[in-house]
Amino acid sequence: MFAIIKTGGKQLMVSEKDVIYVEKLDAKDGQKVYFTEVIMIDDKIGDPMIKSAVVVGKVLKQGKGKKIRVIRYHPKKNINKVYGHRQPYTKVEIESISINGSGITVPTIKEHIHETHAKTPVKKTAAVKAASAVKKPASVKAEPKKVEAKIAAKSVSVKPAAKPAPAVKKPAAKPVEVKKAAPKKPAAKPAVKKAPAKK
Repeated sequence: MFAIIKTGGKQLMVSEKDVIYVEKLDAKDGQKVYFTEVIMIDDKIGDPMIKSAVVVGKVLKQGKGKKIRVIRYHPKKNINKVYGHRQPYTKVEIESISINGSGITVPTIKEHIHETHAKTPVKKTAAVKAASAVKKPASVKAEPKKVEAKIAAKSVSVKPAAKPAPAVKKPAAKPVEVKKAAPKKPAAKPAVKKAPAKK
């Protein structure tokens, strides 16, 4: 049994137990991925997709491809730039292919987001527990709340940021008078003396 799925702007032909490399998916290692954009399964062709068809995969690895060198060069323009790029990918193993999605519950977008971005509860260490268990001595009297608030305000007071100085306006430049050039006189030609003719 094979299927043609669409993911990351590409169409891939897959079958069960295949390992494929797709454009980066928002999933952690070991998490299940559901491909619902199925174009074809065996001899059944979708129009354009097969409704209720699901291909289930398991994320094996998130990684980056080999580095490629990109060169930007314009002749005679002093533009010569070389930089590298590594394309991120997700390695997925196909677990099952289902035409009607029987026995497979595809999580909604909200459930998927909650599942991928769930926060783990932070456990308190023994030192933190011991510090919170220590009580204040009874001989020290608690000050009224107003006094504590004033003290806290003084110790944490933040000075307001200095206001930027207003921009100084420069006086407008005086208009420059354009002097007209005097009309040119034709240059006087120097008198050329002719040499007397030789006899």
